[in-house]
Amino acid sequence: MKTERIHLVYFSATYTTRKAARAVAERLPGTVEEHDITCGGPDGDVVLAGSGDLLVAAVPVYAGRVPQRAAEGLRRFHANGAPAVAMVVYGNRAYDDALIELCDLLDQNGFKVIGAGAFVARHAIFTSIAAGRPDGADMAAMARFAAGCTSLLKSVSTTSGLSAPRVPGNRPYREATPIPIYPSGSRKKCNHCNLCVSLCPMGAISPNRPSRTDGSLCISCGRCVEICPQHTRCFSGVTYKMAERKITKLCRQRREPECYYAGGQNPPA
Repeated sequence: MKTERIHLVYFSATYTTRKAARAVAERLPGTVEEHDITCGGPDGDVVLAGSGDLLVAAVPVYAGRVPQRAAEGLRRFHANGAPAVAMVVYGNRAYDDALIELCDLLDQNGFKVIGAGAFVARHAIFTSIAAGRPDGADMAAMARFAAGCTSLLKSVSTTSGLSAPRVPGNRPYREATPIPIYPSGSRKKCNHCNLCVSLCPMGAISPNRPSRTDGSLCISCGRCVEICPQHTRCFSGVTYKMAERKITKLCRQRREPECYYAGGQNPPA
């Protein structure tokens, strides 16, 4: 199969998922068109109807699942057998059911997943975990993943005969139980630039009191902490410290990228 247009769709609150997604997409054959769904999907449905279209979908893992907001954005993209590459990015704990959920979501919308990968990046809440990742070894693994997907596409004339990658995970998916930890800011340091207000994916920060966070809306994605020019927003408190100690122990061992391909085997070199 020949690919000409790569539709790169990603949800990336702290920009590490975007970094991983771009590292793969730029190594695939074709012109890349980006769709950032972090703050919402496109206004209408996007239908990939061309014979040269390829979708690359990348999302972070939240509580072992695809973030609901990311799933909502991805459901705007449809196809009738167009190939797709599925990517999840997680903070070195586990990706649980996120990858199988993403593959299912793409399949339900008419895509044929030809490659699925799980990659590690700095944890969005506990940033000492997997600090500096994706690193050089991770980027090399992404390059190999892109090469594998490209090789597989070149080896077939159509996706119709390909079986889905056999990825780890459970159906039904695990229940998402996020940690109830939300970032806040300092009223003294905040200069009311309202950048966090405009870029919060969930609208959880009020322009009237930008130092506060609405816990009923916040998904603890870490975007406001990442982008605050005054570095005033952060995760803190007793609950945060206790959770940090617990999860840090669970994430001491370095986890490596895992890649799967249609047909259940590595594609030809």
